[in-house]
Amino acid sequence: MDKQEQKLNYDLTKGSIGKSLVLFSLPMILGNLLQQLYNIADTLIVGRTIGAKALAAVGSSYALMVLLTSIILGLCMGSSVVFSQLYGAGKQEEMKTSVWNAFVFIMLLAVLIQITAYLLLKPMISWLHIPPEAAVATEEYLQVIFAGIILTGIYNFGASLLRSIGNTVTALVILAFCSVINIILDLVFILQFHMGVRGAAVATVISQGISAVCIVWYCQKKARDICPKRQNMHYNRPLLQLVIENSILTALQQSIMNFGILMVQGLVNSFGYAASAAFAVVVKIDGFAYMPAQDFGNAFATYVAQNYGAKKNDRISQGIRTAISISAIFCVLASAVVNFFARPLMLLFLQKEEVESIVIGMQYLHIEGACYLGIGILFLLYALYRGMGKAGISIVLTVLSLGTRVVLAYVLSAIPAVGMTGIWWAVPIGWGIADCYGIWYYLRKKRL
Repeated sequence: MDKQEQKLNYDLTKGSIGKSLVLFSLPMILGNLLQQLYNIADTLIVGRTIGAKALAAVGSSYALMVLLTSIILGLCMGSSVVFSQLYGAGKQEEMKTSVWNAFVFIMLLAVLIQITAYLLLKPMISWLHIPPEAAVATEEYLQVIFAGIILTGIYNFGASLLRSIGNTVTALVILAFCSVINIILDLVFILQFHMGVRGAAVATVISQGISAVCIVWYCQKKARDICPKRQNMHYNRPLLQLVIENSILTALQQSIMNFGILMVQGLVNSFGYAASAAFAVVVKIDGFAYMPAQDFGNAFATYVAQNYGAKKNDRISQGIRTAISISAIFCVLASAVVNFFARPLMLLFLQKEEVESIVIGMQYLHIEGACYLGIGILFLLYALYRGMGKAGISIVLTVLSLGTRVVLAYVLSAIPAVGMTGIWWAVPIGWGIADCYGIWYYLRKKRL
């Protein structure tokens, strides 16, 4: 690895904690905001040019795709903890062997997920209670978008590998390039070729393919020191077991989280396509609003993992206090913007004639958007336990948060006087309960 490439890598085991966390996390924040453009572009262009019914189809598809890709993303995130710990401990050869074992393992699971998704396409559409007006368009969209599952896996694995050694800039550059391509292709396929929702899906898959090719090229050409060599390309049971333990638990956490959201999507869809279209929009707004806190949490997980591998426990404790302060700033700013600009944000995606969808979306944003601090703390708790190799605690927190949300959403929405409002209030209540348990568990362990 040459000197120019080394400058892109952060050693998070030394130096100013606040400065290191901010500089390391900023490219991740910008990168994932750009990644959201893959779906934002579909939503905005479809909603403004085709209409609310097509928007409901894309929104329902998005919830399902997030569930499927979250499994792969969780596998990549979990394996990157192992990479970071080995990197922090200075065990480079073991790290490269673990990279090879993790890549083979994750790609095999990605192929299995893709095949299963196609086989269960029609049952999934039925299970989601997608409004009849949007069912055909949803199936058409998913038939194409499922082709990008493996491509997403390749990109996220490469990005997680680079992130484990402190390089978050490269993924940002690749996503910036591919996001522009995605938007251009959306406009061409929908407005010029009149391909409808299928055009939006094709644009996304092509962009995902380009991002996968770019990340592989970079790792092979510019980050050869961390890429497996021939002598590393063999089965290593202890390292694979370590990867599986971390990645499966993180994938389980991610899938539980998004399965809960998918269940809520089905409940929202039962209120009609106006509610479904509104939910499709607010999910995207949410994604942008608390994405900085989420990606700061992911950066904090790498920080914890590197210092845990280097056995610098005092630095981890100091990092917790700094991380809470920084994340709180992100969350308070996001809440202020979302609450103040709720109507203009809805109008970005919907035509002003879609009054019912706009009103429903604004109600959601005014309730849930005021409470982003709750999920900001939860992201840091996830990161802390994941970075220390205790992903099982993250699963407990996820079950508490999402379990509460799903149960309350179904119970409260069934009360005539509450209705859909109960679905929105269930979100911050779930965050708060999980936060309380996560903090209590940490303080309890410190006293033991």
